[in-house]
Amino acid sequence: RSNHQPLLKKLTHYFEPVVASDTGGEADIEVLAVEREVMDSGLDFTDWTREAGKSGRKDSYFNLPDARVVHKVRTGMLFLQSNSLRIAAGPCLENDNQLINFICSQYMSWLQQREWLICHASGLVAEGRGIGIAGFSGGGKSTLMLNLLENEPVNFLTNDRLFIHATDGKVSARGIPKMPRINPGTIVNNKRLHSLLSTERREALLQLPAEELWVLEEKYDALIPSLYGPQRVTTDAPLDAFVILNWKRDSADESRVTEIDINQRQELLAALMKSPGPFYQNTDGDFLSQDATVEPQRYLQALNGVTIYEVTGKVDFDAIEAQLSTLLAL
Repeated sequence: RSNHQPLLKKLTHYFEPVVASDTGGEADIEVLAVEREVMDSGLDFTDWTREAGKSGRKDSYFNLPDARVVHKVRTGMLFLQSNSLRIAAGPCLENDNQLINFICSQYMSWLQQREWLICHASGLVAEGRGIGIAGFSGGGKSTLMLNLLENEPVNFLTNDRLFIHATDGKVSARGIPKMPRINPGTIVNNKRLHSLLSTERREALLQLPAEELWVLEEKYDALIPSLYGPQRVTTDAPLDAFVILNWKRDSADESRVTEIDINQRQELLAALMKSPGPFYQNTDGDFLSQDATVEPQRYLQALNGVTIYEVTGKVDFDAIEAQLSTLLAL
């Protein structure tokens, strides 16, 4: 719900691939978005420590009895999270991406409360088979995922958060309804994505050194239905394989894909394990503390029986796409 109709219209368009028909039933979770100017809450916020490799202040929080207020440092947006109220307040339309993340975080909490594990990974579905793609920070998983979508039988599952759940010897995968937010390095060499940039901007970016272009942070929304066509978004699938990008931009070795035993290469779990973050609240109403640790054993158990591939050598998308297309029958 919102007090601002243009915001609701924009959200309806964004979430169109997963919007259910109105069944007349009550929603499981309701989010209220209040469009207004930035407000000073007067709360004494504590910074939420960012993950390794991330710099700058992003989130701060203040705990209330059975609730948490999260403050977005850059935009001033405020979010109230509890088991009964979920409220976003501030210039929501201008910062719609943060509101979309807040909405998605409610589904993420719902999944985790039901023992689904969060993975820092993108995901595809090919002929009903789920494929996860993880990589260390800036590893190129979004670029690889979008390039592999050029294969017609392949559908988009998720861009940056993949959830897995093992039961009765089977592993399921679910995505979240968040469209990819990609950097120019992903766009400039993918013809399908060129419409996201002006011709002048793309030409200017192509003049940058490759290393500078790779690390450039400048986000663009890649709406899958608009770019790849309708019916190219899937919400869940059995998890068949996981690809971990462990290649290096400064490597001289040829890019290759190798099947591995993740139990013998547990250091690679760091590429896909993910903290639930400041919005996660369990069914008892407790929030995650900053010093909470992720349990590798839970991931090992959940991935038991899933084929794991490691990508090594230099960064060569064409070579890896060809190898994966053969290995995974894309």
